[in-house]
Amino acid sequence: MDLVALLITLVLMAYPAVLLMNWARRRSRFSMLIDKIPGPWALPLVGTAFHLFTQPRDEIFKFVDGMSRSYLPIFRTWAGPTAEVHLAHPKHIEVIMNSSVHIEKSSFYDFLHPWLGEGLLTSTGRKWHSHRKLITPTFHFKILESFTEVFAEKSHILVQKLKKEVNGKGFNIYPYITHCALDIICETAMGTTINAQDGGESEYVSAVYETSEVSLNRAVRPWLYPDFIFYRSSVGKKFKKNLNILHGFTNKIIQERKMAFSKKSPETNAPVNDGIGIKKRMAFLDLLLEASDDGKLLSDVDIREEVDTFMFEGHDTTSAGICYALLLLGHHPDVQEKVFQELNEIFQGSDRHPTMKDLQEMKYLERVIKETLRLYPSVPFIGRTLQEDVKIGDYTVPAGCTLWIHIYHTHRLPEYYPNPDQFDPDNFLPDRTMGRHPYAYVPFSAGPRNCVGQKFAMFEEKTILSSILRNYKVKSLDKIDDIKLLMELVLRPAHGINVTLEAR
Repeated sequence: MDLVALLITLVLMAYPAVLLMNWARRRSRFSMLIDKIPGPWALPLVGTAFHLFTQPRDEIFKFVDGMSRSYLPIFRTWAGPTAEVHLAHPKHIEVIMNSSVHIEKSSFYDFLHPWLGEGLLTSTGRKWHSHRKLITPTFHFKILESFTEVFAEKSHILVQKLKKEVNGKGFNIYPYITHCALDIICETAMGTTINAQDGGESEYVSAVYETSEVSLNRAVRPWLYPDFIFYRSSVGKKFKKNLNILHGFTNKIIQERKMAFSKKSPETNAPVNDGIGIKKRMAFLDLLLEASDDGKLLSDVDIREEVDTFMFEGHDTTSAGICYALLLLGHHPDVQEKVFQELNEIFQGSDRHPTMKDLQEMKYLERVIKETLRLYPSVPFIGRTLQEDVKIGDYTVPAGCTLWIHIYHTHRLPEYYPNPDQFDPDNFLPDRTMGRHPYAYVPFSAGPRNCVGQKFAMFEEKTILSSILRNYKVKSLDKIDDIKLLMELVLRPAHGINVTLEAR
């Protein structure tokens, strides 16, 4: 009996020892492969992340940019025990972006789950595939065409609001653009009018910014990773308060819309107007409700997650793109005049709203927007987690590693863009783009996880910018080199975009 007990004891002791040895062997191989890749010096346990602990919010991007330029096109860092490999060369990022295997987002996006749940931005696997398939048709050209009047209506309100700033000493145009974009996304995505440009829902906008800021702060401070600690900290309490605002806002509108949807007219199969600003135009939320009603594919939580994702991505990213375009045009009056001349040829001095045909004819303005997104991509970095080993250049990058794709730096590689830090819309002339690597320009990502709303964003930005430039001359007050960039979910200027306006 004693012998049996002894054997059982030895087996019980040996089993964890074998597991530990196997883990140690895998970890040794993992570390060996990662450390073949160049990168900054790392401390035991802490890794290289200690550099970020003491950086002020408005200095983090500058620090990361400096380090990246020293080591790219490929380098590694350690966030504690987590290895991170950073990529910028188009040939390298194509391996990841073009893959149907490497689609899982990095653990950084876990910090967004309390807000966005498992919407298109954060989900993976079967759920992502099914929702992507369901949502893609909602951005069909005909549906986008039905939104052009919303773009125009809200842009017209913006132009009227800006009148009070004409011939003034200067002002921050960012809040004006943000509220216009929020009005647009609420009406197109949710089918409701919130009048953000008249002072409505400023609490929602503040909550979006603060939630983005807290998410980044948490990502670079490992002691805030455990929920038990985070939600008991001051930033965690602020995060929770803002979540209540964000979810309360979307839940309220979804419930109102569901009630309206249940009253839809059988003759027209379109929602009737029930006094909360609903039109017969089908909003993104309507299409989700219709899919849920017909096929029971989406739960109420699924719908809220997708709506929260589109509310965030649909106003914050376009606001940034429009404001950076105004910054650059305000520094390049010759380019601004060329845009105006193109608009004058299209509208012939008329003040009518743009049609879809008009937007498609804005070829030069489109090049301006593309060049703006080259220099200031709204999402400057994308994170993925490798599910299997992958060969990138001369290195084998092991499974379990976090990959960071540096879109910001990809767009500034001199081998693809002569004078890469200079604003030049001619970078997108057909003869220049023809031979360029397709992954040298990826402001909307690329491959299976590309941005489903990129055409929506382009038409919206064209409408807002053309409305402003048809009415005003814009002059930038900030020097480009003085703009401090915030490395948060969206590449925002720390202190807004300050301009003056002159009536045309």
